[in-house]
Amino acid sequence: MSNAIPRLLEIFPAPTESRQKDWGDVERSLGDELPSDYKELIRLYGGSNWDDYLYVLEPGCPNENYDLIEWARNQTEDLEDLWEFEKKPAELEVEGARVIPWATTDNGECLYWLVRPRLRPDQWTVMVNEARGDRWEHFPVSCTQFLASSLSGELRSNILSSLFPRTPHEFRRLRAV
Repeated sequence: MSNAIPRLLEIFPAPTESRQKDWGDVERSLGDELPSDYKELIRLYGGSNWDDYLYVLEPGCPNENYDLIEWARNQTEDLEDLWEFEKKPAELEVEGARVIPWATTDNGECLYWLVRPRLRPDQWTVMVNEARGDRWEHFPVSCTQFLASSLSGELRSNILSSLFPRTPHEFRRLRAV
């Protein structure tokens, strides 16, 4: 998958202070390695809000409402319960396929990595699930490519708000509440 950090830096320059993580601890907690472009996104931008709509989750986020590890635990449980009553998206019917959340929106949509057997984290693609509904979309791009292409208007989701992205772009790092 393509690392679109250079495109994100063109769209919105990164804050001057970077955030360092012990990715080994994070990945042990999740039970999975994470994509390198996501790690770079967090180093540069941290847990963040884009255009007052999309929230990038961060492990150990200063705003505990957007902690990647907690979201991963909660979403795994919630989806297992949900799929007892609703059909899984076709992409998740493959044995061993699952999703890990990496972003959410102020409307409650959730953006996930699609994790498939035998694929390395840098090969994971993006799935979007509507809030309080069973519609899913699959995008064969990395998380940074999804974010950059969404912000530039090159990629459009039928699930995400039609008001996203905004012009001019807005960005803020998530802080403790």
